Amino acid sequence: MAKTVLVSGGAGYIGSHVTVELIAAGYDVVVADNMSNCDLTCFNGVKKITGRDDIPFYEIDCCDYASVTRLFDEQKIDAVIHFAAFKAVGESVAEPLMYYRNNLVSFLNILEAAKVHGGCNVLFSSSATVYGEAEQLPVTEQTPRLPATSPYGNTKTMCEDILRDTVRAVESIKGIALRYFNPIGAHPSALIGELPRGVPNNLVPFITQTAIGKRECLSIFGNDYPTEDGTCLRDYIDIVDLAKAHVAAVSRMVDGKMKENYEIFNVGTGRPVSVQELVDAFEKVNDLKLNYRIAPRRPGDVVAIWADTTLANEELGWKAERTVEETLASAWAWERHLAGK
Repeated sequence: MAKTVLVSGGAGYIGSHVTVELIAAGYDVVVADNMSNCDLTCFNGVKKITGRDDIPFYEIDCCDYASVTRLFDEQKIDAVIHFAAFKAVGESVAEPLMYYRNNLVSFLNILEAAKVHGGCNVLFSSSATVYGEAEQLPVTEQTPRLPATSPYGNTKTMCEDILRDTVRAVESIKGIALRYFNPIGAHPSALIGELPRGVPNNLVPFITQTAIGKRECLSIFGNDYPTEDGTCLRDYIDIVDLAKAHVAAVSRMVDGKMKENYEIFNVGTGRPVSVQELVDAFEKVNDLKLNYRIAPRRPGDVVAIWADTTLANEELGWKAERTVEETLASAWAWERHLAGK
């Protein structure tokens, strides 16, 4: 019998791509989302890609424990991948209480429901933000976590600790935290991709919306950093590669291959790319010119961060495969699909 994976926040950008890859790998998937930062566009795209019109969908808020409990009552959950969280750094600085309440309570409810229902495997969607402005690059899983530069980043650190402590105390729960870097791009079908509400907080959707004419101008925040071209360095990972890492991690848990009951893996490419390089690559691969300007530095941005992915490569049997050029072409195809072009 196929194992069942609950994907909380599964109608969103990363969740939808992970759902596709889980189904392709033979898992049954249950999706939960409160639709606070998405609509049904990507979930409907998932159904088209997979040919599955019967994916159980719960429109619930994971901050509502009664709703989470009902889901666990109705479905036999073998693993949870928890994406349900607010994720805008700037907004978290302005609204810290909202971020702490949503991001912590939703995760606590998932863990409590899992415990009450006999335990399960829990994969937490963490982030490279926990490393802050690291002293040595690339960062490994042993790189010290530094104080977060935003409440959003702090919720990632706190949820990692909550999962670690829960796994220590509750034998029936096992956990993995995936610290991923900068997910970009879209599914090759152009049926699902990043669909931010309002003004994008991430670079690539701002690039594609500027290219399509939805935004007048792209801002590059700072060109006076101590890097080769003065712009920040990031580890941009293709969304499909990232989704496949989640499948590898879930398989490691449900197949009983974990070496410890709590494990952490970096998920990136291991290759730093500057913001300017990304913009230039987008223009080249899609044969167009972007209207962009250099703007002042943005508070909270670290100069450079990229991953050492050796542990994930060796233990999960996973490696990022798609090139930046392929990824940027997929992002543009998705934007054009949304615009009906």
